Amino acid sequence: MLYVRSIILNTLPELEERYSYRIPFYNIGKKPMIYLNILKGKDYVDVAFVQGVLLEKDFPILKNDNKRKQVRSIQLKSLEDLDHENFVALLQAANTLLSKSKKAWFLDK
Repeated sequence: MLYVRSIILNTLPELEERYSYRIPFYNIGKKPMIYLNILKGKDYVDVAFVQGVLLEKDFPILKNDNKRKQVRSIQLKSLEDLDHENFVALLQAANTLLSKSKKAWFLDK
């Protein structure tokens, strides 16, 4: 998680790191963009993109885990699972998308 955190903060230094629900969230202003989580019973770090449903066409690495309506994520079991260049491109695309949005959570629950 620390390696992923360093990539996020180095790529997008304007993001604000906050902790909610005991997990790190990376926000643009008050809008959450990404969060990192370790889910019970899973053996990976869940790198979740709040508006991931809008990014999954361009970034097929994003998965719909747990049947979430809007959030899509990358599941990392090891550092070798992370394609650095693709992840940086994904971060930049998510930043552009969220910067243009009025709110982060746009789908009804």
